[in-house]
Amino acid sequence: MSGITPDEIMVACMARQVKNGEMVAQGIATPLVAAAYLLARYTHAPDLYFCSAIGQGICRHPAPLSIINIERLWLDQSLCNIGFVRAAADILPSMRPKEFFRPAQIDPFGNFNNIAFGKNYIDQSPRSPKLRLPGTGGIPDVTIYIDHIYLYVPRHSRLTFVEKLDVCSGMGYSPYRSHGDGPKYLVTDLCQFDFENHRIRLLSMHPGVTINQIQAHTGFDFEMPVKIPETPLPSNNELNLLRNFIDPFDIRKLELLSGNKRRQHLHSIIEKELQSI
Repeated sequence: MSGITPDEIMVACMARQVKNGEMVAQGIATPLVAAAYLLARYTHAPDLYFCSAIGQGICRHPAPLSIINIERLWLDQSLCNIGFVRAAADILPSMRPKEFFRPAQIDPFGNFNNIAFGKNYIDQSPRSPKLRLPGTGGIPDVTIYIDHIYLYVPRHSRLTFVEKLDVCSGMGYSPYRSHGDGPKYLVTDLCQFDFENHRIRLLSMHPGVTINQIQAHTGFDFEMPVKIPETPLPSNNELNLLRNFIDPFDIRKLELLSGNKRRQHLHSIIEKELQSI
């Protein structure tokens, strides 16, 4: 199949990090992650369990991607509904699922920020950040003890990859860590990284991407191998599943868009979903 896009490469990369029999956790508004879990389930990992922040429960069978019906779909599929607070405080610590987080900022050691941009948030007043972000959603609670922290960045830029965070909400490799481990893996629309030496290290470059391009979009130096491999593309079977069965409305693409383009695509998805009912 032709015309492979960065979102499809990212979904395939994330799906390959999932192992059969694992419990995977999915946050709110993360269609790239949802698509990756579904792709893993329909290929090499049929025995997954899903912990969803949307339905606030545990599912054996995943809900299909949707905008207008997603809460009902997760609730319909749920084995049990436990509520967000209990999930974060009781269930997740004991089951230690694999989870992909999307940082707004990330430093070289995998610590990340989803609270606010702007030095004035720290130095002056917590009521006047330059930009307020969606918030933590339980990230500080779970990243201090889980061993399966995986990260993704749909738009690789120096705004996200920074030498020093404005605020730390997700723990990476830190001297303050007493339990669990730091991040294992990070994928962006340009490349893949790991944290082999507790510092971000280039793992592969997506086809057509150059090392200069990655360096220009990263606000710090990173480790890299002598020979940098190219990221394997999704197979024809993976592309067919993703495009025609898992996400025919291209909901996953919302995470790579912003502003008016994102708004237009969202309206288009809702229109197509309503027509399909």
